[in-house]
Amino acid sequence: MANLYISAAHKSSGKTMVTLGLCRALKNRGLKVQAYKKGPDYIDPIWHAQASGRPSYNLDFRFMTHAEIHGLYDRHAATADIVIVEGNKGLYDGMDIEGSDSNAALAKELALPVVLVIDAIGITRGVAPLLLGYRAFDPEVKIAGVILNKVGGPRHEGKLRQVIERYTDIPVLGAIHRDARLAIEERHLGLVPGNEDTAAEQRIQAIAEVVASQVDLDALLALTNAAPIPRGVQPSPFDPGFRLRENSQGPIRIAIAQDRAFGFYYSEDLDTLRESGVELIPLDTLKTSALPDVAGLILGGGFPESFISELSANHSLRQDIRQAVEANLPVYAECGGLMYLSRSILWNGQRGEMVGLIPGDAVMGARPVGRGYASFLETADSPLVTRPGQEIPAHEFHHSHLENLADGLIYGYRITRGHGIDGRNDGFVHKNLLAAYCHRRGSGDQGWIAPFLAKARAYAQDCNAARIAA
Repeated sequence: MANLYISAAHKSSGKTMVTLGLCRALKNRGLKVQAYKKGPDYIDPIWHAQASGRPSYNLDFRFMTHAEIHGLYDRHAATADIVIVEGNKGLYDGMDIEGSDSNAALAKELALPVVLVIDAIGITRGVAPLLLGYRAFDPEVKIAGVILNKVGGPRHEGKLRQVIERYTDIPVLGAIHRDARLAIEERHLGLVPGNEDTAAEQRIQAIAEVVASQVDLDALLALTNAAPIPRGVQPSPFDPGFRLRENSQGPIRIAIAQDRAFGFYYSEDLDTLRESGVELIPLDTLKTSALPDVAGLILGGGFPESFISELSANHSLRQDIRQAVEANLPVYAECGGLMYLSRSILWNGQRGEMVGLIPGDAVMGARPVGRGYASFLETADSPLVTRPGQEIPAHEFHHSHLENLADGLIYGYRITRGHGIDGRNDGFVHKNLLAAYCHRRGSGDQGWIAPFLAKARAYAQDCNAARIAA
C-alpha cells in the first residue's frame, strides 16, 4: 500500500487543491484512495470524500489518544490502495512549541513520508535553503518529495528545478502552474463546502486533470511505496475497544440535518452511530416540511446564514422541531445548529425567523468571535454528561454571537478555554436539548454519542409505552 502525508511550509500553500487533485487523479486510475485530514476541519474532508469516493476521516492529537489515531487510520487504510493524509498549516506548526501535536509528529506517528507543497510565488533560489532547513530541522521526518505550486511559467519552473536539483537531493514530483481552474470559492470560514457547491464535481475533475498533467503520478507512487518506516515507529493494530457499540439494543431512528445549510460531521462519528444500531434519517431543513418519526435529532454545523430565506420559509418544520423538543425529543446541536434553533439570524442586513427555542438572536459579524481549540467542564444540568469534573476538548470557529439573551438560562458547559456563547458558558439546555457553539468529538469515552443514544432509547421506550397505553 502506498501512503503519503501532504504538508507545506505554511498555510494557504495549496495543500487541499493538491490533495483533491491527487485523490481524483488516482481514483481515475482505478485505485482505492483513502483520505484523512489532520485537525478538526470539517470542510476539507467533505471535498476529500467527493474527490475519492470514500469518507475522509479526521486525525487529531487533542481529541484522540495515540491508540485511537492508529486504530482509525489502520481500519480504513487496510481497504485502500493508497492513503493520503492532508496536514493543516505548516509541517512543523502546532499548539505545542515542542512539536508534539504538529504535522511532523503525526507523520512520524503513522510512519508516513512527507510530500511538501511549496508556494512558489516570488521564490527561485531561496527554495533550496527552505527545503534544506525543513529537512534538517527534524531528521526523523522523511521528506520524500516536493510539489511546486503556483509556478509562474516554464522559465520559472526550470529555475526552480535546477536549484532544487543542484542543492538538494529531494525529488521534484511536480510543478503546478497558476491556473484559474484550480480555484475553489472561499468565504468567511474558509472554502465553500463541497455539499453546498453545485459545481463541485466539475471543479474536482478540472483540478484532477491539471494535477495529472503536471505531477508525475508514477514517480509519486513509486516513491511512497518504497518509503521506509522511520526508526522506532511501528504501526499499531486496530483496537475496536474505543468504539461505541450498542447493536444488541436494536435499531433506533435518528434524524440528522444533511443539506446545503448543514453538513459538518466527523465521518468517524457517523460510523459510530450506524455501528451502534442507529438508522440515520437525512433531514433537509430547506425542503422537508415535517420532522419524521424519530427518537432524536442531530443538527450539526454549517452555514445557515447563507440560507436565511429558505430556512425561515420552512415554517412547518420549524414548528415541528419546537413541538418535538417540548415533548422531550433528544436534540444535539453544534454552532450552525445552535443558530438555527435561535429566534432569528441576522447577516448582511437580512433577518429571518428561526426555530425559536433559544431565547436569543444570532448575529453574524465580520470577525471571528470564537476561533481555535476550546475546552469546557460539564455542568450537572447537561442532559449529556460524560465525564463530570473532567475537561472536555473541543474547538470552535464562528463569526456569530447571540444577542438579546434572556436571563436565567441553563447551560451544560462552563468554558475553560475559548468563548462559547458568552465567554463563560456554552451548551444551552432546555429539556433534552443541548445546543453549543463548541464542536466536540462524538466517539470515544468523552464523546456525546453514548449519552445521546441513552436519551434517545429512553425517549423511544416512553413513546412506545404511550402508544401501547393508548
